[in-house]
Amino acid sequence: MKPGISFTKIWFDDDMVELRIQVSNGRSTFVNEVYVGHQQLTELVADLSRFKAHVHGGIYDIAFGSFGPEYAHGAFHARLHFQDRGILFVTVKSQTDFQDFGKKNVASEATLYLKTEPALLDNFIAEVKEMSDGKRENAALETI
Repeated sequence: MKPGISFTKIWFDDDMVELRIQVSNGRSTFVNEVYVGHQQLTELVADLSRFKAHVHGGIYDIAFGSFGPEYAHGAFHARLHFQDRGILFVTVKSQTDFQDFGKKNVASEATLYLKTEPALLDNFIAEVKEMSDGKRENAALETI
């Protein structure tokens, strides 16, 4: 996989969307699946559209699913942070769903660090909007 974050719609109904999320820094790749409400995707587009103007220290968190064994499926959290003008730093923490492993119930987890640019964020926002509108099945944030 090319470095970046990729959302792929793998299932949906009237209330929810199941996304496969792939995150790669070019050396490591982590894939998990999360449930997201349709409204969350719509809000993500609006929030990212406002956030992209905060190039002087802006911070925004994308959170899908919840971490821990008491929640269904996996979790995805991405912190987007403009520290240097023109560079967007992205820290991603992901967790798969929990499963039995001997006498324990465990989930795989990963933290990956990525960098991207405002123009690439614009492309991602447009793709998420089209995905939210039902016009496409995936969206990707390319990284540098």
